[in-house]
Amino acid sequence: MAQPAIFGSFLGWKKYPTPIMKPLWPFAVGAVVTYYAIGKAATAMMDSDEFKNDPRNPNFGKKH
Repeated sequence: MAQPAIFGSFLGWKKYPTPIMKPLWPFAVGAVVTYYAIGKAATAMMDSDEFKNDPRNPNFGKKH
């Protein structure tokens, strides 16, 4: 990630080859998988027979 020349030594900033995504990629993958799984679980619960007729359900009153 190259910074413009004006930021080379601006306020003491220096360019260091610090890896950001290399050590953090497992957390990013885990976040995506968790987001997907929670979304699928929420959709499955909204479509279940138990909650299909609940007025708090966002799909209440829609024809399935």
